[in-house]
Amino acid sequence: VERISWGKPAKKKGTGSRGVPHRLNADERQLFDQARRKGVLEIGGSGWRSQRRDAPLLNTYRSLCDARGQACIVLHKGSTGEDDLVVDLSPLRLPETFDEVAIACLAFSGVPGQIEAGVTPPSDDNDGEGGENYSSVGDEDPFESRPIYQLPPCNIAWTLNRADAKSLGKKMAKAFDTAEVKAPKSKKPQHVKPGKGRRHGGYGIG
Repeated sequence: VERISWGKPAKKKGTGSRGVPHRLNADERQLFDQARRKGVLEIGGSGWRSQRRDAPLLNTYRSLCDARGQACIVLHKGSTGEDDLVVDLSPLRLPETFDEVAIACLAFSGVPGQIEAGVTPPSDDNDGEGGENYSSVGDEDPFESRPIYQLPPCNIAWTLNRADAKSLGKKMAKAFDTAEVKAPKSKKPQHVKPGKGRRHGGYGIG
């Protein structure tokens, strides 16, 4: 995951995709490293729905959570005094337990929240957006075979004031054990030129 965050090809096939941006700029990398230590990604902006698939930072952090087999916890800081805390269970890759865990999370939080997205991938007969990516082939279980960027999220969300959102985020991070307290800062691989295409010495990813 760290390799593709620098624009370098991943060692494992399916980790990244040229169609899904992962390369981080300096500001995003600072937030990414902070998120690893806290177990919660904090980003500016409350429009998380529109940014989810277009933001390299969100894509990269979700990929990291998938690699570690942990829930993806994100705090979307709003400008109106209210923030959105979102817990995505899809990186756990245990769809048969998602509904049960989601309900338990709502009860554990102690504050009103809601499930923002289901866990059942659209079927081939479903005209819903994203059906092509999420549909399974034959007896294939997409949660066992597909890369994380092709899987639908299972989001539990709360809208709270900043202090309460941070407090709940910390509580969820502890419950899901997502914090890497001693995580080192990201180190730039050798011979990588972020922002450059292949023709100009980069890797053309992200």
